[in-house]
Amino acid sequence: MSLKDEMASEQQTHFETELVRLRKQRDSFANQNARLTTQLESVENCLRIVERAEGTAISPPAWLVPTKPKLSAATLVVILSDTHFDEVVNVDEMEGLNCYNREIAVMRLEKWAQNVIKLSRHYLSGITYDGIVVILGGDIFTGDIHEELALTNEDTMIGSLLFWSEQVAAALQLLTDEFGKCFVTSVVGNHGRTTRKPRMKQRVKTNFDYLLSKMVERHFRLDKRISFDIPESADALIKIYGHGHLITHGDQVSGGGGIGGIYPPIMRMRARKQSRYMATGKSFQTLWLGHWHQYISTPSMIVNGSLKGFDEYAMLMGFGHEAPQQALAIITPERNVTIQAPVFCVDRKKEGW
Repeated sequence: MSLKDEMASEQQTHFETELVRLRKQRDSFANQNARLTTQLESVENCLRIVERAEGTAISPPAWLVPTKPKLSAATLVVILSDTHFDEVVNVDEMEGLNCYNREIAVMRLEKWAQNVIKLSRHYLSGITYDGIVVILGGDIFTGDIHEELALTNEDTMIGSLLFWSEQVAAALQLLTDEFGKCFVTSVVGNHGRTTRKPRMKQRVKTNFDYLLSKMVERHFRLDKRISFDIPESADALIKIYGHGHLITHGDQVSGGGGIGGIYPPIMRMRARKQSRYMATGKSFQTLWLGHWHQYISTPSMIVNGSLKGFDEYAMLMGFGHEAPQQALAIITPERNVTIQAPVFCVDRKKEGW
């Protein structure tokens, strides 16, 4: 065989190999496209449900605003935020300080719900609760707003939405069964948005946090024990025994890098919001927010921790380490916020790191 024939034969072999590779890639893309199409149809169905629900008027349940509350009345309030579901935190990059993935997140969500019950029933025994208020405080998903997240997340946003709506519903079911009555309110975070840059207009309805809340609300549509308030505004204002509670995610706060930390800029934001609400005939006594992954409790402000915990970004930026935890408070008619406590959510031995 001549050199020319050998070269032609090698080239033909190369083309045949490349053709096989391209056909496999085509088949893989076709299968992936079919899966995404199925997921997209599910989300579109959920969106149609959301559109039908938008015109529904929502008002707080009667047990939150009783005409004459009993002297022994109390309501438990917990916040679930900054869970960053489906983000992956690699323990090898964290010097052994934390590890996070879908499997661990499921365990931490379950641990959170169980410890809410354990703390309120055993550590704070003797209290009769009128019910429980659950705040979904945003950043439920870590999202794909950054390239590194899109490359390392456990699933696509649609896949995450379908999986975690079921998990959150299971946690709410457990709490509703335990406390008899449950009121859920939600705000969106900055990570669940569908746009690369944060937006002011349609901020809520372009966020997967909002869609998850609506999907969970639909799941419980026949359960009269649980009710929802899912506003289309960035903030949610609710009344408990006549006391105002303002919920916001907290990403509007800027600064916080000095010696005073995040406390001064948060208090400035609180003062601005207080002034605006008072000018429109409304008011609040307690501010609830997340975003900062630091648990801070004061009589007028509760900043939530994170279910995800310490991550690569916090480590490289030199932020302080904090164990995964979420905030809990007991509200009474006379004193508003009384007892406050963190709900710890991690079990390293069970999580296996």
